[in-house]
Amino acid sequence: MSNAPNPVLRVLQRLAPGTRLREAFERIMQQGNGALVVLGSGPGVEQIATGGFALADAAFTVAKLAELAKMDGAIVLDDTGDRILRANVHLIPDPSTKTDETGSRHRTAERTAKQTGKPVISVSEDRAVATVFFGNEKHELEPPTVVTAKVNQSLNTLDRFRGRLDAAEERLTRLEVADLTTYHNVVTVLQRAELVRRIGSAVERDSIALGGEGELVRLQLADLMQGIDELFTLVVRDYVKRLSKAAVNSTIEAIEEIATDQLHDPAVVGAAAGFDRADGEVAPRGLRLLSQVPRLPDAVQGEVVKHFGDFRKLLAASVDDLDEVSGVGRTRAVHIRRFLDRVIEQAGLWNPLDDHLA
Repeated sequence: MSNAPNPVLRVLQRLAPGTRLREAFERIMQQGNGALVVLGSGPGVEQIATGGFALADAAFTVAKLAELAKMDGAIVLDDTGDRILRANVHLIPDPSTKTDETGSRHRTAERTAKQTGKPVISVSEDRAVATVFFGNEKHELEPPTVVTAKVNQSLNTLDRFRGRLDAAEERLTRLEVADLTTYHNVVTVLQRAELVRRIGSAVERDSIALGGEGELVRLQLADLMQGIDELFTLVVRDYVKRLSKAAVNSTIEAIEEIATDQLHDPAVVGAAAGFDRADGEVAPRGLRLLSQVPRLPDAVQGEVVKHFGDFRKLLAASVDDLDEVSGVGRTRAVHIRRFLDRVIEQAGLWNPLDDHLA
């Protein structure tokens, strides 16, 4: 998972249980009313908003929003959600904007969100459900009890798939040392890593929807997701045909764009990674292995790989050989050699025909 701020998560955070906005929508549903609320203003909103009335210096309160929702039209808040700008507004978004919704309020909400780039919340009067539309995404604001049950199930699934990923990575390491690696083994790790990343993103989103009650979930999630992004990137860097920032980023983006229902297909993932044939033999550069050496900087790892240029030569390198690499030095050379010896020893105890690590 990326550490970059996610706009969708920020919106869900603003609407999490315990926030004033969430309380307002819960009150609207308790009153048996529907609502259409735009979270933000600007030229894009003004172009499609007509009628209604402006409110002068109207600070947002739960009661005010709930009362204004009794009218048929939409309500427009400022971008911070601190002020109510307009009420009883008629929104007329471009009818050619694609929407899969059937109800008129939801159709208007989705089109408005896509056209203006602002979050739009539609409250269904019949179903008593609030749905937030933002860009091309749609999320129902489910009750905390429902979200908690879903999160617990997802965490169990994530834990299981993380175990399968760890087993696949361990197998890959041993195959690399035994010089038996094929693209299929690499694809297996990439498949499982990407699936774990997607499950983790879903859990993160749901934990945000839990508000303060999601803190324990986020702690569990952080533990299960530790090192996943780094592993995914390192495997790509180890096996991408041309090691450059552009090539690595392009490969990662191609895998991320694969539909989840196609992620299980090794041919699809292999093609996205630029691998010619699944059974083709291949050797790593050694970046993933060197990343496991304690306190070895990334720059030095790169120098080691560049110096030897061949994984077999790296595995066979002596302390003196390693000491010749720029930035390594005698102490690091000893640590690297000891680490490689342990990896080779562990690989020697492994039978490549064992299925329990597959």
